[in-house]
Amino acid sequence: MAISADLESVPLHIVARREEIDLPAAQRAVADLLTALGRDPHSAHLADTPRRVANAYAEMLTPREFELTTFPNDEGYDELVLAKDIPVQSLCEHHLLPFQGVAHVGYLPGDRILGLSKLARVVELFARDFQVQERLTKQVADWLQDHLAPKGVGVVIEAEHQCMSLRGVRATGSRTVTSSLHGTLRENPSSRAEFFALTGLTP
Repeated sequence: MAISADLESVPLHIVARREEIDLPAAQRAVADLLTALGRDPHSAHLADTPRRVANAYAEMLTPREFELTTFPNDEGYDELVLAKDIPVQSLCEHHLLPFQGVAHVGYLPGDRILGLSKLARVVELFARDFQVQERLTKQVADWLQDHLAPKGVGVVIEAEHQCMSLRGVRATGSRTVTSSLHGTLRENPSSRAEFFALTGLTP
């Protein structure tokens, strides 16, 4: 959804539409998992683990609400705006293990500019979910394109996945890089090259 002229001066209240987390059911599920793994969930050290784990997952899966604040681009600024090294933490939907790293999010302003902190808020909006990195990258880029209507959007995420570093191949330190581009940053070679150069990556 793009921002209409009627809403130009009114911040949009952003809330993630997700199913409500059933904490008691999650606690029971964690206790069952501990039992299935040969552990006693009633032991002194594990007695409160189901509650702690359920609350931890609820926190990691619930993005904070925020206001999408935009401002008129009165100066006609037409160069790249880039927020680098935005922290990213999410949960791999295949193994329920964390992946974390940084996001670089840039856009070429149109008629509106965005409060810089909101770039990090948008990343969190989609990161606090069961995810794959490819989808997360595209969701952030698509959302900014739809809601800000810029001339171009670029998103790069670099992350280490614990499902890859702690198990399986155990490639500790290996980072996965994904990108998603819209508009001028996708179509214009010089703009695309500038974006990747500023993120420290080769296009």
